Amino acid sequence: MRALSARYPRLAASLSRADLGVYETPVEWWRVDGVSLLAKRDDVSAPSLGGNKVRALELLLAGLAPGRELLTVGATGSTHALAVAEHGARLGARTQVITWRQETNAVAEATARRLNEVARVTPVRSVAEAYLRVAFRRLRGGVHWVPAGGSVPLGAMGHANAALELVTQLARLHLPVPDVIVAPLGSGGTVAGLLVGLALAGVPTRVIGVRVVPRIIANRAHVMRLARRTRALIARTAGMPLPPLDGTRLVIDESAYGGAYGRETERARAAAQALRDAGGPLLDGTYSAKSFAVALERARRSPDERVLFWLTFDGRWLTRGNDVPRVPRSDPAPSPR
Repeated sequence: MRALSARYPRLAASLSRADLGVYETPVEWWRVDGVSLLAKRDDVSAPSLGGNKVRALELLLAGLAPGRELLTVGATGSTHALAVAEHGARLGARTQVITWRQETNAVAEATARRLNEVARVTPVRSVAEAYLRVAFRRLRGGVHWVPAGGSVPLGAMGHANAALELVTQLARLHLPVPDVIVAPLGSGGTVAGLLVGLALAGVPTRVIGVRVVPRIIANRAHVMRLARRTRALIARTAGMPLPPLDGTRLVIDESAYGGAYGRETERARAAAQALRDAGGPLLDGTYSAKSFAVALERARRSPDERVLFWLTFDGRWLTRGNDVPRVPRSDPAPSPR
């Protein structure tokens, strides 16, 4: 939370955080299939796995006592649920995850297998049944609840910090801010947080949220409501007024979903393979490959527009086994354009 804390010292004094090793993530130039674009490597937010979910979890797991039980929910292969279980275990907590079955892919199935090794997983038939079980379990007490995706104002604050971090990095490198940031849109925490952080930084960058879940979850009203609540939380905690949000800076891309959560598409597979062929990281078929396909096509179609892809999925544990080393920080070289 360094970027937010530097801007709002009172916020730094008021917020508690869990020590999950979150640090500044690299900005890189990528050249993929003849196309150049920037990438924010938020997949390496922490030394161990978790992707950018750890941005939210360092706030949502604050004050967690050893021996406490964590409770969260997610679809089969939820990277959020795995991040909760892994980082909760490092803090001495146990995790129960209530999951519902949805169409998946190879990476999601591998994630589900690992989740079963580190958490107590309770499969149910539907989202409604999952939340009914959550309600009863929370009424009994004794659990630390972590909402799906960490997508509540406190969690989204971590992603607002990441947006401010990006702007600070680019200023340090004497590089202009991107015209657009392309990120996956699931439960909404990342996209809402980015909107808030960019507004706080006073930059005109637009955020393209690539919808990867049903529209009833990922829609403009939900994202803007979460963004407004996140901004209000920061304002209260910082004790000062903040710049307004501009809803016109949010663009929702509907082209990549594919009809089901976790359903791979040929377009996304091709984009992910092109990145691997270029020496880049592994993408998953649920979130990151679909959003990267949109980013790549936009950069190809509009070569004068500065496009930045926001990578949220951490595939290091899948490509390097269970020993996940810290990735060194790196800054981009001058643009190859």
